[in-house]
Amino acid sequence: MRAAPAMPPPGFDELTPEEKLDYLQELWERMSARPEEVPVSEWQRKLVRERLAAHERGEGGTVPWSTVSQEAEDLLRKSSK
Repeated sequence: MRAAPAMPPPGFDELTPEEKLDYLQELWERMSARPEEVPVSEWQRKLVRERLAAHERGEGGTVPWSTVSQEAEDLLRKSSK
């Protein structure tokens, strides 16, 4: 088993906030390119089963993406004022 890399990686703290976000985006793109290699723990599997069962029972609600997107844009506009 390989040793865990240093956290955060060397030089990460010296990056600007924008560069840190770019780094995280690139890391996400690398990981999501091969989802079959991402380990899923038992507690995550249990949570998915529970949420799926609740959905099938009609519990909870859904919100259309257009609503979520609009609310996020509104929040961003308010926070930038």
